[in-house]
Order: sequence, then structure tokens, then C-alpha cells
Amino acid sequence: MKASRLPTAIATAIATCCVMPASYAANSCAFKSGPATAALVELYTSEGCSSCPPADRQLNRLPRTLDRGAVVVPLALHVTYWDRIGWKDVFAQKGFDARQAQLLASARHKFAYTPQFFVNGRELRDWSDNLPAAVRRTNAILAPLTITLKTSATDAGALLLEAAVSAPGQRTAGDLYVALSESALVSKVLSGENQGATLRHDATARLWLGPFALTGGSAHMRQQVALPAGWQRERLQAVAFVQAPDARILQAVITAQCQRVASL
Repeated sequence: MKASRLPTAIATAIATCCVMPASYAANSCAFKSGPATAALVELYTSEGCSSCPPADRQLNRLPRTLDRGAVVVPLALHVTYWDRIGWKDVFAQKGFDARQAQLLASARHKFAYTPQFFVNGRELRDWSDNLPAAVRRTNAILAPLTITLKTSATDAGALLLEAAVSAPGQRTAGDLYVALSESALVSKVLSGENQGATLRHDATARLWLGPFALTGGSAHMRQQVALPAGWQRERLQAVAFVQAPDARILQAVITAQCQRVASL
């Protein structure tokens, strides 16, 4: 089915610009996605890859390079397959290797590499010049469903995550995913291709939950997360998105939008 598109003026008026980093961990957040499709920007990266720092910087500054009113959900997923060449990336997870492979398989691509960008499930090779345009194209599409994302701190200091999906059509198929990311991370690389470099990371995926399958066009998840002592609560963001069977992202939200709405 061909996605419906929003008139440019309407899409700009209803979109909420995301700012990063912004705190949510100390405050409750409840945010519902709008009619415009947010752009989920996934960067597959590694601290052991010498060509990755420019892409990391591109993702870090992305919210500042977008049109006013753009809706973007950035995520940096660190992979493990570069660890073997001399530097172990402490942010890497094998689950992120598997997700990158899944996205490539959906497009019948054979080779995973870093840095590699995907915008709403589709690879973007010319990312150095065309990320803003890809976000703009995505925001112009009318989303087929709504996501509500809620976060709150428990009395025990844990984080309660809740996400719900509602689609007008009960036949809408897909899976809900929820993630936590952390910004303002700094690493001093002591060996490998980036030896001697100090790397700074934003929107770094820390926790990945799902898939939670849509049933009758809806899904719901509720999970309490005990945050490790080393995570900076004030630099955390929660993300939720729905992925279609063909790997397209149908909608995405991030708790940074709560901060932006509160400041308007």
C-alpha cells in the first residue's frame, strides 16, 4: 500500500522538534505521536572503526541541522564485530549485530558494515549530505497508527516504561519495540584503529525490548527497569517504534518530545 502524504505546511505545523540531550528520568513523561511519521534514524557504529567518528558526529548534531518542526528519533547502535581488531566497544551488543542483519536481509542486501545509516528501516548511503532530506520526506508521510509512550520513576528508583499502539485498521501488522538511549558518553580509546582518540556519543542504545506483536492493530507493553549505577539518569531517553513486516518503520516517538512540548 502506498503511504499517504501530508501537505507540507500541515506536516510542518503539527510536527514537534526533538532536542537532544534532554532529561526525562527525573520527571514523568507521557507523549502521544501525531499524524506525521517521525524519522527513526539508526546508525550502526563501533568505537573500533576508524571511519565511524564522522558518522557519530553527524548523528550527534543531527537535531541542530534539521528544518524547524522536523520530527526525528536518533539511535546509535554499537556492533560487536569490530571488537576483534584490538578495542572492545563497551556499548556494543550482539543484539544490535542481529538487528543490522535483519534490516539488510529485508532489503536483500548481503553485507553489513560501519558506519551504516538507516532511516525508517531503509539504508541511506549518502548520509553525509542527505540526512535532512530523508527526514523531511519521512515526516511528510501520514502515519498509519499512534504510539503513546510513558515513563515514570518508581519509589525504588527504577524506571517504569509503558508503550501502547493503536491503529485504525485492525489488520495493521507490525511489532512494537522500546529502547533506552544515553547521551553525552565519552570514551578514551587506548588501542585499535582509533587509538588515542576521545570519542563522544549521543543517543547510544543501552536497552532494547521487543518485539511485541500487534494484535488487531494494537499492542501494549509495561516493564520496570532497574537502571545500572553507571548510567546517567539525566541523559537517558526512551524510544518506542513500530516496525512493519517489511522492516518499514510505521511510527516512532522519543521522550525528548516531552521536554520540547513543555517548553513551548
